[in-house]
Amino acid sequence: MKILWSPSEQQIEQSNLKRFMDYLSHEYGLQFNNYQELWQWSVKDISKFWDIFLHYSGIQFTGQYSEVVSGKMPHAKWFEGIQLNYAEHVFSFETSHRPAILFQSETSPLRAISWAELHQKTASLAEYLRSIGVQKGDTICGYLPNIPEAVIAFLATASIGAMWSSASPDFGGGSVLERFGQIAPKVLISVNSYSYGGKVFDRSTVVANLQENLPSLQQTISIDYMSIGNTLPNTVDWNATVSNCNSVLTFEPLSFDFPLYILYSSGTTGIPKPIVHGHGGILLEHKKYLLFHNDVKENENYFWFSTTGWMMWNFSISVLFSGATLVLYDGSPGYPNMDTLWQLVSETPVHHFGTSAAFIHACMKEQVRPRVNYTFEHLRSIGSTGSPLSPEGFDWIYEQVNPEVWLASISGGTDVCTAFVGGNPISPVYEGEIQCIGLGVDLQAWDENGTPLHDEIGEMVITQPTPSMPVFFWNDPDFERYKASYFEEYPNNWRHGDWVKLTATGGLVIAGRSDATLNRGGIRIGTAEIYRAVEALEFVKDSLIIHLEDKDFMPLFVVTKDGLELDDSQKQIIKKVLRETYSPRHVPDQIIQVSEIPYTISGKKLELPVKKLIQGKPFEKAVNIGAVRNPQSLEFFRNFH
Repeated sequence: MKILWSPSEQQIEQSNLKRFMDYLSHEYGLQFNNYQELWQWSVKDISKFWDIFLHYSGIQFTGQYSEVVSGKMPHAKWFEGIQLNYAEHVFSFETSHRPAILFQSETSPLRAISWAELHQKTASLAEYLRSIGVQKGDTICGYLPNIPEAVIAFLATASIGAMWSSASPDFGGGSVLERFGQIAPKVLISVNSYSYGGKVFDRSTVVANLQENLPSLQQTISIDYMSIGNTLPNTVDWNATVSNCNSVLTFEPLSFDFPLYILYSSGTTGIPKPIVHGHGGILLEHKKYLLFHNDVKENENYFWFSTTGWMMWNFSISVLFSGATLVLYDGSPGYPNMDTLWQLVSETPVHHFGTSAAFIHACMKEQVRPRVNYTFEHLRSIGSTGSPLSPEGFDWIYEQVNPEVWLASISGGTDVCTAFVGGNPISPVYEGEIQCIGLGVDLQAWDENGTPLHDEIGEMVITQPTPSMPVFFWNDPDFERYKASYFEEYPNNWRHGDWVKLTATGGLVIAGRSDATLNRGGIRIGTAEIYRAVEALEFVKDSLIIHLEDKDFMPLFVVTKDGLELDDSQKQIIKKVLRETYSPRHVPDQIIQVSEIPYTISGKKLELPVKKLIQGKPFEKAVNIGAVRNPQSLEFFRNFH
């Protein structure tokens, strides 16, 4: 396997992970020669690992606990008896020596938000929320772009013990109502408009619809984000809620598992499930990942391109209690061109840049060459998630961005609001591989009988609890929906829904979603393998594949570049590439040209809904249209037989 990057001895010695290993050696006599040995210890005794890390991390709490973790999944309880608050840990790193946030958008240049400003506005908003009756346990929703106001609103909410939930304004009204309508928000904080791709979109009609259809709503706070002056009716102006300079910021002490925020499943086959995460679990897990697996250090700049509708937004805010500055960008990553984010990374400068595999693959397709136009001497790491990053994507980073950068492909999800697998600053990066399983994560690859597999694709299964697994699902008092989501196939073991291969190097390869995986002749094929080969072809823009098991029929749908007609010779090229790259079983039975592939708003291909439509399932039962980015694309599949 080709090594693309290896840490120097100096990089290893200066890493947060190596310092932790030295601490374990000095304080506990625990000696580890490499990451794999450290990981093995962390899952052999998860209580010991998390107990040590709680104190090592500097997390402040009151009260006492007798057990680190008690009970089995999905009813495991962590650190019962202690109290803490997520927001309090954010402001424990307040300083005048660096900004809290750096913000840029399509319409505004980079500007700094000081810790003093963040503190004052958070305190003022928290006081205002209390004054209108918001209490511990209430829900506050944000319909907001990725702007500093969203961070302020979330931190104010967390400080008083209310629950936060957000959606990006590119979500349609029906999709937002499906989410917020389940969780009875008392307050809605919203923009009246937003900008994307150089165009301004009015959201006032959507907000009015939310106000009308959320009976629990008592107050709406409006942000005139684009300064277009269309003040939303029946609202309070944002500036009035954050202008009190005399407000005192206080933090409600909360139990370890007290709800912090509500995220949602993708909602591709039904109403999105509201997933509730707790203060302590998120605080502990994010501290671990950012410290050890992202190697974030004080005074660095951290930027993960996201929207408020993706769990990476929630995750990235936690960098504020890692001593780093949070970089936010609002707008299209491709406007005015595909260099936009690379220019921001270069000029800010950014030390840790996170993005999606889709963005990297798009840069490859557009033949973007960042290192020709920009320098990246400050850039230490690039993170990639959202879907599997192809080996070619790995190579592109080292060829076209920076041959010295540490590339950390990661995978986890909304379900845990973190990465189960990801980066490792003391080990090499192998082409096409995620470096490691996260500390404290007992992850295995299983076959259908629950037998562990090595160097072979199997179900990703987590066999012991982790702190940021959901506290519960909303309106699921008996944990029935929770159990059905993760524990039906392997009782008491978390089935994540990904195909994974554990490699001989200690790394991993994610082969796509197991619930959309192809199975031909007993051979399991990850859809990512198909896309990697097909979309590398010069004439292919996009693709989607499904397998109808009852008919043993596997069609491949292809979008060509520039909409040119897909001819027989090109179809033969596709078949040849799949046969030669993988196996005859990878060759589709039919190749069909389509104008576009359907995607969720968060950028995932709608494999399962397309499969259900072709199988003849009723449209409303096959797909949740509010979660689809380009719903017109579904008409072809609706009529395909």
